[in-house]
Amino acid sequence: MNKIRILLADDHAILRDGLRYILNTTSDYEIVGEAGDGKEAIDKIEKYRPDIAILDISMPTITGIEISRQVKKYFPGTKIIILSRHDNEEYVNQVLKYGVNGYILKDDAGADLLKAISEIMKGNIYLSPRIMTRIVGDYTYGRRWESPRVRNSVFETLTSRETEILKLIAESKTNAEISAALRISCKTVKVHRANIMQKLHAHKVTDLVKYALKQGLVE
Repeated sequence: MNKIRILLADDHAILRDGLRYILNTTSDYEIVGEAGDGKEAIDKIEKYRPDIAILDISMPTITGIEISRQVKKYFPGTKIIILSRHDNEEYVNQVLKYGVNGYILKDDAGADLLKAISEIMKGNIYLSPRIMTRIVGDYTYGRRWESPRVRNSVFETLTSRETEILKLIAESKTNAEISAALRISCKTVKVHRANIMQKLHAHKVTDLVKYALKQGLVE
């Protein structure tokens, strides 16, 4: 039987080491590549076309959310598992909208990763049990659309591209660096930056950084 080909993408080498250790406990998987930032992840997905890409949601240059959007558009044969420290619904809703196949909390990766891969390869979607508990609880008690956290989510306010640019601004990237990372013109970056400032009622870059930190776009 052919092995399941997997790519690991996380900016923390120690976490990639841990994931590799988990995957190496069975002979069913082959790690075809690793990446430490978003751009490298996309390049290697294009090069290796893995069966599954395991992506950190918050990476330098490009987030796991934006990678998911691009991969599902250009490389639909690759299934995606998102790794995150965040259990809030807005993240889950956004990545599921982009066709992500699994969402795992980093703290639970040891228990959930192999189960997630098994379910995903069967054509199912896998969410960490803690995520499912929260979602079911919010539906049960009618809080899903009433939570200020969800109403004020960055995803409710900004477009996907604006969210990506906000993250890079918070990482102290210049307009030229953002332009190169996202393959758009500097003029377009400036327009997006102005729209972000207006939507968030921000007056200076430090306001944007605080917002990005609050929303978990950067750590």
